Amino acid sequence: MNPDLDLALARVIRAPRATVWSAWADPSRLERWWVPAPSRCRVDRLDLRPGGAFVTRLSDGGGEFVPHLDACFLAVDPGERIVFTNAVDGTWRPAHPVPVAMTATITLGDHPEGTDYRLVVRHGDPEARALHEKLGFADGWGTVVGQLAALSESADPRGASAEGGDPR
Repeated sequence: MNPDLDLALARVIRAPRATVWSAWADPSRLERWWVPAPSRCRVDRLDLRPGGAFVTRLSDGGGEFVPHLDACFLAVDPGERIVFTNAVDGTWRPAHPVPVAMTATITLGDHPEGTDYRLVVRHGDPEARALHEKLGFADGWGTVVGQLAALSESADPRGASAEGGDPR
């Protein structure tokens, strides 16, 4: 990690890696945690493989779903690592994402209490990193990782919610 260009977040999620992975790989589960509540997410495309599309929409306050993320997966190691970028869209076209172009790497590791979840978001220059941080990287990504943890920690090992409800 380059501290001049990258932002990072780490958390122990008290659930097996397979459960955390399922929350990433299943569109209906991803929709439950991917954007900070009370906003809602709709997954338009989740092709979790290198070169696959990652396209989501966002609804605030019950309004219309609008474009949120149009990205491309660069690397996928099932159960271990996901790398995606919004600098290339889901159709492999160069993109100019707002507010910043980034490449995110999510790694899942074993931890005595569950899953060691690590996120590094890379930026092209210090200004983009600073803007992302100023816009609330820690709060936004921290919130969604908290929601991912709540969903995963309330799930049984098969990936179904133990309580049957939305963790938010």
